[in-house]
Amino acid sequence: MSSMKPIIEYLNYRQYIADFYAFKKRTCAFSWREFAKLAGFTNPVYLKQIGDGAYNLGKNAVERVGAAMGLAGFELTYFKILVEFNHAKKDIDKKKAFEDLQSIAKVHKVKVLGGDSFTYFESWKNPVLRELAPAMHGAKPLEIARACRPEISAAEVSETLHFLVKAGLLSKDKHGNYQQTQKSISMGATDAAPVAARLMQRQMGEFAMEALESLPLSERSMSGLTLGLTKNAYERINREIAEFRKKIVAIATEEDGMENVYRLNLHLFPLTQLGKAFSGSLDAPGEEDEKEEENTDVEKN
Repeated sequence: MSSMKPIIEYLNYRQYIADFYAFKKRTCAFSWREFAKLAGFTNPVYLKQIGDGAYNLGKNAVERVGAAMGLAGFELTYFKILVEFNHAKKDIDKKKAFEDLQSIAKVHKVKVLGGDSFTYFESWKNPVLRELAPAMHGAKPLEIARACRPEISAAEVSETLHFLVKAGLLSKDKHGNYQQTQKSISMGATDAAPVAARLMQRQMGEFAMEALESLPLSERSMSGLTLGLTKNAYERINREIAEFRKKIVAIATEEDGMENVYRLNLHLFPLTQLGKAFSGSLDAPGEEDEKEEENTDVEKN
């Protein structure tokens, strides 16, 4: 498996722990000892024994283990209930836990884009209107258009909403109001995915530059770091960014309603090519945090 399945696709917490370990072991230098340490256990193979079914995960340790696996928000809640479901002795308790699991899975089901991936990520209007239209009940296309930054035409709104409904990313009721069919979406493993992603990143990068010039500090949060890194440090930071994104999605999906559509960009890319230009030894990495007044200003996507 090239990536972990979402926690909401599991009905056995032991299997999730085993799969998490296998995934981490395959992608970095990871051990059961390190896993146990992250979760606060002194027994280096305790989590392996739990995954193997030798022991049950204690109630007091569930949150620590979930956090050690990078679970947060609804994912951590799902993991806690999953443990209750697997440990339940009475049918009534098992049934209640299962219903809670199904409820979370239904609300937070992730849509994986397949053939529509390129079309969706080809324009910034698709993700923005997917968030905006459901929050503006009763709004006409022109009203939705005027709420966008930058402002677009009513015809563009109508065309975009038609695509989102056709692709199954929005549904429309008899009153003309829109609802999201899933809380989150993920780009499928299609050949077009990298190209589509670059198109979207380019557009959003341009909007970030515009926001840097036009929005006050109170309405934007932008920060940047310039770091000297080894290849190993780069890969570790990349994994941390992936975990951070999961937590951000969890926070966003936990909150009811929305007040504005935001874009969070995260970039990590080389500014030098020392491997081609220099064969001597290098000093230890340094870092720099650039700030503008009270907030930090960006080089991140």
